[in-house]
Amino acid sequence: RGALGPLGFEVHAFKVGWYNAVLQPAFHLPYPDDTLAFVVLSTPSMFEKALKPFVNKEWLKIIRDPVDQCVSHHLSRVKEKFPDQKVDVIFDYEILPSRKPKFLAQTAAHVAGATYYYQRKDVELDPWGKKKIYGVCIHPKYGGWFAIRGLLLFPDIQVPFLEQSAPVDCVSTQEKRIELLEQFNFHWQDGRYRDIIEVKERYSEEQRAYFATPPAERFKLLGLTQEAQ
Repeated sequence: RGALGPLGFEVHAFKVGWYNAVLQPAFHLPYPDDTLAFVVLSTPSMFEKALKPFVNKEWLKIIRDPVDQCVSHHLSRVKEKFPDQKVDVIFDYEILPSRKPKFLAQTAAHVAGATYYYQRKDVELDPWGKKKIYGVCIHPKYGGWFAIRGLLLFPDIQVPFLEQSAPVDCVSTQEKRIELLEQFNFHWQDGRYRDIIEVKERYSEEQRAYFATPPAERFKLLGLTQEAQ
């Protein structure tokens, strides 16, 4: 928290076993059950506190998505704070050769108590028939105005005593859950699902414009030239 909090990130501890227990073996993390892990979220303030300073400082070296590169930079620096420990980092965008993601971000955030992962099974009278309905995480403070960025794993640290905190069920009525899943699945572009609860902070107008811009055009938005890219 000391390393990442001032940059607009949140960290939540969990045991690998909690994550593996709710998933099929194909998605298990290859560590013992009591291994210490942290899920890392970016909050609305990350844009100002981490991304913009990073772009200003590193703009000649930015060769891929600036946000991914910024997150990678700061999580790698966390490793430097633990020189005597092995620290494995998995980023949200990493995939296995099978094209499966290296970890299921929303499941990790839920078992760590960071956000509540609302899924179709959380709705009693399901109105969607045969449609595929994707689940979505909601943060008790930021609603949908956040992102899950990665995992930090400490393979040599076992924490059998760690107690699991349940995530805050902030979308508690059936009507609201249906509304949330409808908005996320069928109207996600307008972002209304992000405000399903009253939030303490949202993305700034500048940040919304940035994330609404196709990735290939974001360099221009940041004032980066194609040569730098």
